[in-house]
Amino acid sequence: MERSGGGSRLVCALGLALAVASVRSVAAITRHDFPEGFVFGAGTSAYQVRSADLHRMVALRFLTVDVLKHPYAAIRTVEGAWNEDGKKPSIWDTYAHDDGRGAVNPKGLEYYNNLIDELLSYGKDDFTAYADVCFRNFGDRVKRWTTLNEPNIEPLDGFDLGFLPPRRCSSPFGDACAGGNSTTEPYIVGHHLLLAHASAVSLYRDKYQAVQGGQIGLALLAYWFEPSTRKPKDIAAAGRMNDFSVGWFMHPLVYGDYPPVMRRNAGSRLPILTNKESVRVRGSFDFVGINHYGVLYVEADMSQLNQTLRDYSADTAAKLVTLPFQISRNQLRFGIQNSEAPWALQKMLDYLKLKYHNPSVVIYENGAGHETDPSGMVVTNDEFRSHYLQVYIEAMLLSISNGSDVHGYFVWSFMDVFEVLFAYRFRFGLYGVDFSSKERTRYARHSARWYTGFLHGGKLGPAMSPSSIRAYSES
Repeated sequence: MERSGGGSRLVCALGLALAVASVRSVAAITRHDFPEGFVFGAGTSAYQVRSADLHRMVALRFLTVDVLKHPYAAIRTVEGAWNEDGKKPSIWDTYAHDDGRGAVNPKGLEYYNNLIDELLSYGKDDFTAYADVCFRNFGDRVKRWTTLNEPNIEPLDGFDLGFLPPRRCSSPFGDACAGGNSTTEPYIVGHHLLLAHASAVSLYRDKYQAVQGGQIGLALLAYWFEPSTRKPKDIAAAGRMNDFSVGWFMHPLVYGDYPPVMRRNAGSRLPILTNKESVRVRGSFDFVGINHYGVLYVEADMSQLNQTLRDYSADTAAKLVTLPFQISRNQLRFGIQNSEAPWALQKMLDYLKLKYHNPSVVIYENGAGHETDPSGMVVTNDEFRSHYLQVYIEAMLLSISNGSDVHGYFVWSFMDVFEVLFAYRFRFGLYGVDFSSKERTRYARHSARWYTGFLHGGKLGPAMSPSSIRAYSES
């Protein structure tokens, strides 16, 4: 026994030494250590920049903007060559207003009038018709299409809790909604978003892909759900949460039906995919985009399944121990910045690799926010954000080395914008914006200068600590 125990300690020590050596070896990595063709960039969103027209644009988003939220070709041209005073023109800039204020650009009105007329000519299949307009007009230059952004969260915010447009919900799950049914509508909306995506993909593949040579997919909000304890019931709860969140769309995209746990817990409230729909949905993606902001801890609450009236949250039979952007488990307010948990990104990529046949992945959003200074002082020294990006980029490279098929990484966000959940209170920009200035003055932060240097071949910087690696391997 003593000899065996000594051998175990030796293996354990050797494993830790190898892990530390691996960490040290990647401390000096550059972008050239990533696979050929790997794309780095930074994302933004037209409707979140043009705050003067926010209400109109939020409404418009649910009809159109999601298809073009990540204009891949435009972002790609920015890579490594940002100017302190500018950004690339957005579709909204081009087609709606010349300067965001004052007189309406007549070419913008002409464009949207023609677009609406063409949509109406197609009848009920408006989303596919809109996609057809985009593919036909922009597909010679746009080579990576994202049909939907975060379809796994918008049904909950808009149709369950009801605090985002179109503000539909029912008691006791949401408040102050004019109508809705929180127990059924989120599933119905998610179902039709999935079918709309598959329809657009079918159109693109049948009519455009062979000629234009692009790829098409969708983007999911991808928090990693981690058990708050090592109790089997909490481990199972975290698994359910991951299946209800990312699996809600990935499972039908890969296997042609919703996750079995969703079928069991939601029952008849979860729509059925017909044989024809299942065939169309399965495989309807060339890549999956993920928007990742860290880890959320959960614990089991099986009592929710005993409720007669249940919504999506109750169907998970789990409850959150931590909330997004929460400083700690004991403080229920939004924190000053994201908590670094690069191991959570590794776990999410492992989940996709093992459960969903290792799909091609593009990380569309990853970044750290900060609360605004009450005095109005601009924040230029954001070394915390630079460090956050360093450890996540390193974690991504470790996952790639472990077999994950990741092809791109985009920081959220290129510049400060109106955040849908936080307004101007929480800012993510590599470039800051002085919203108190009439000119909306933009300025480079430390993170913008660091990221630019990295994109030009600079070293990544400090590696993750051995404790970060242990946290991942032991959890």
